[in-house]
Amino acid sequence: MAAVWYELKHICKQTGARYGILHTPHGDFETPIFMPVGTKANVKTLIPKEIEEVSDGLILANTYHLWLQPGDEIIRSFGGIRGFMQWDHALLTDSGGFQVFSLSEIRKITEEGVEFRHHKSGEKLFLSPEKSIQIQNNLQADIIMSFDECPPFHATKEYLKESVERTIRWAKRGKEAHQYPDKQALFGIVQGGGDKNLRKHCLEELQKIDFDGYSIGGLSVGESKEEMYEMLEYLSTIMPKDKPRYLMGVGSPDDLIVGSMNGIDMFDCVLPSRNARHGTAFTSLGKLQVKKATLKEDKTPLDQNCDCFVCKTYTKGYLNHLVKSEEILGMRLLTYHNLYFLKNLMKEIRKAICEDRLADFKEEFFEKFGYNDKKAPDGATLE
Repeated sequence: MAAVWYELKHICKQTGARYGILHTPHGDFETPIFMPVGTKANVKTLIPKEIEEVSDGLILANTYHLWLQPGDEIIRSFGGIRGFMQWDHALLTDSGGFQVFSLSEIRKITEEGVEFRHHKSGEKLFLSPEKSIQIQNNLQADIIMSFDECPPFHATKEYLKESVERTIRWAKRGKEAHQYPDKQALFGIVQGGGDKNLRKHCLEELQKIDFDGYSIGGLSVGESKEEMYEMLEYLSTIMPKDKPRYLMGVGSPDDLIVGSMNGIDMFDCVLPSRNARHGTAFTSLGKLQVKKATLKEDKTPLDQNCDCFVCKTYTKGYLNHLVKSEEILGMRLLTYHNLYFLKNLMKEIRKAICEDRLADFKEEFFEKFGYNDKKAPDGATLE
């Protein structure tokens, strides 16, 4: 049996959303699931015990950053990321492919791989499909990604076609280089920008190579919500039903719901922790700017409908003080709350799928959270 496999348990009659179990060497996980991002072998500001409390036990780490610091060979000597950060649960690593997109000013793509300049030192670097897989083998995550190119969503058809064909060739090379297929599941990444025909072609070619799961890359990279949702709706009709489906880099509450409605099983995003570090909290009534002056003397909880220890312990007034003072504790507490909020949201999504009412849940949540207000597409911002 594969290192990681997916068990479909129920399909929502209202939406076609999937409830299932993702089986991994370090735990079985109900899906859809949100995975907090631990870029550099830590979820920023939290310790492993807290990460356990605000996640379902599956988190993500970044191949590119860990390759540069401290180095994958060093992490391997600690027993992989788990031993290095003292995390006893499941892990997923990306491939470094997104950095090909995000560091576009300091890289050059060739058939062999990507030539980089270190984003801080300027040192010359080179990352190939084989090197990406070797690094991930050393990091020892349960689930690893093929090395791909993430093209701009609105790139020309000529560029997208060239990029997709390269991603397919790189995926094949990466699978051939994979040393531990019995211990680490390898996912292929479906690219193609906004071109549905190229997305379909990419998926079909990746299925011929045969991966343990399939990721959707190149979304939430500047396109509109409508464009992203249209592509997800299309892909939901052609993605394999017996393999896990992972939407990369997407994690706002509305996207988690709509993504689930379109058959996505796995999500990750830095949004909840990044928002927290900038003083923004997810609440059951919308996004809250915690540093607003109106909260200075507010003695109510951050979210009266949340049972996390932050909401049971601290007032908006105290959190307002911490954020305005730029205290690290404020970042820690808001990070904890935001991730707990998304963990609970995914639990509610799974329950709604099993009860065949995810469409009703979406309407109720969107109304309550402010997503139906055209002026606040990312959720109502509370004063």
